[in-house]
Amino acid sequence: MSLQDLYIANNQRKRLLKAVADEELLQLDEGALVLNVAAYLGFKALSGESPIEEILGDVELDYSAEYIVFN
Repeated sequence: MSLQDLYIANNQRKRLLKAVADEELLQLDEGALVLNVAAYLGFKALSGESPIEEILGDVELDYSAEYIVFN
């Protein structure tokens, strides 16, 4: 299992939870937000939206990872 760990501000965490309500995409696990990359890429392809990139701005996301963990 490949992971990317990213540290984000508390206000970004709140915005992520509000923007991505689908638990199949983003889950809260022991205080960390865990993004399922494959599910998120499918969501982006279908909806044309990129809420995580909009919230995080210039942060580089590793789409080859299975999960991205936001601490």
